[in-house]
Amino acid sequence: MKAIRPLVFFPPFVLCLAVVLLNLWQPEAFAVVMRQTHGWISGNFGWLVSLSTFLLLMLCGALAISPFGRTVLGGPSAQPLLTRWQLFTVVLTTNIAAGILFWCVFEPLSYLQDPPLGIATNSPEAAQFAIATVYLHWTVTPYAIASLVGLMFAFSYYNMREPFSLSSPLAPLLGRKGAAAVAPLIDAVCLYSLVAGLSAALAGGSLILAGGIHHVCGIQGQPSRLTLGLIIGGIMATSVLTAISGVTKGIRFIANINTAFLIGFLALILFLGPTRFILDFAVEGLGLFLGNYFPKVLFTGAAQREQWPHDWTQMMFSAFFAWAPIMGVFLGRIAYGYSVRTFLCFNILLPALFTGLWMGIICGAVVHMELFEQAGLGALLDPKDPTRVLFAFLGRLPLTDFLVPILLVTAFLSFVTTADGITDAMSNISSQGISPEDSESSTVVKIAWGLLIAGFCWIMTGLEGIRMLSNLGGFPALFLCLAIAASAIRVLSNPTRYDLFATDASEADRISHDTSTHNEASR
Repeated sequence: MKAIRPLVFFPPFVLCLAVVLLNLWQPEAFAVVMRQTHGWISGNFGWLVSLSTFLLLMLCGALAISPFGRTVLGGPSAQPLLTRWQLFTVVLTTNIAAGILFWCVFEPLSYLQDPPLGIATNSPEAAQFAIATVYLHWTVTPYAIASLVGLMFAFSYYNMREPFSLSSPLAPLLGRKGAAAVAPLIDAVCLYSLVAGLSAALAGGSLILAGGIHHVCGIQGQPSRLTLGLIIGGIMATSVLTAISGVTKGIRFIANINTAFLIGFLALILFLGPTRFILDFAVEGLGLFLGNYFPKVLFTGAAQREQWPHDWTQMMFSAFFAWAPIMGVFLGRIAYGYSVRTFLCFNILLPALFTGLWMGIICGAVVHMELFEQAGLGALLDPKDPTRVLFAFLGRLPLTDFLVPILLVTAFLSFVTTADGITDAMSNISSQGISPEDSESSTVVKIAWGLLIAGFCWIMTGLEGIRMLSNLGGFPALFLCLAIAASAIRVLSNPTRYDLFATDASEADRISHDTSTHNEASR
């Protein structure tokens, strides 16, 4: 059994455990501190979140079209761990597919009911704002954040033979000794960020499943804490079991099934809903998104003193930053054998096409119900129970009794695969002796992280808790992502200097590497 890295495992574990215990002991004081911290971060650093998100996407584009894009992660002779279809399904279902289930109805309906900038409620302008905004939040922009981290981790781990650490992508920027010095701190901070980010996602998953159970059983009122706790426990227990089985077994199997359910559910919504309007509206929304991309992604609300960007766009992007470091480790680990260009295609373009279709189709169905059918879904918006409108939306479609069980199975699988990949990456980061030849951490570490995440998630269910967790987790991760971006720019300027498999660079130009330290415990 692999030993843990004490300076990486214990600080974030104890801190997160203390947060759970503090909430149980003084829930009111805990809530006040969380709100104040959340407000300070969103008020002072929202502009940096917007700017950084945009710059990371631009950098990913530059990496893809540059000569560096031909570099194979693991060297020219590396054989991929996953087939192209398996890579697509695992990336899709472990990255942000869980989020599109939770937000697909609540988000566009919120924009219809309460649009910013003086747009009239339930107006055509509000509908156009909604479709363009969901494209912004759920296509290429968020995918670029974790993809850049994953790419640089894969390159440093496989091609530079750096240790399994989130400090490794910083080696081109800080040098090997500098990266080694900050390794425990960076890994520990990122583990804390990820606990917060994953807990926010699982809180959404538990609300969907609890709401579905209430809908099927005809139970009125909000789900109880016990119900939510049992659901969270079931998700984490299943994810830990599949993580224990290994990335090429359990996760791959569930990801394939999950993708099939996602495609099937989306096809049913398209053909059971107003198909022609959905397709027309999705295309119209794509034009609005592309034509207004720059002002929308960089909108901070400063001139209008508008709170909306802090509550929505910057909150969404903060959640993706919280995910990015540890999710990037997982994505980088499974990228072995693929070129940089292929990696970016399968981690940004292809999943963004799917999530764009998903949000466009469901947003179109929601808009049609609200604007032309007078469904009154907006009256059901409830921050304490965000899934209420989701099941009301499904209730207006044909075959409701068939759609709801499909949604519940899809939701369960989506959140299991998400937690599965994250638990695997967290366990590896906090363990010694991880290498390309021996890439599985101990079962005990995976169980420990699973239990902590479940407890952390249980105390922060509800929309307000999800928003606070997103900001609290994304804030420290944001600065690491920017440092990794600077490191990527340095690699881009001279890739062969850092690639041990490069054939056109002299030894004098290449960084000195001692591969015997690849598994050194100090990192």
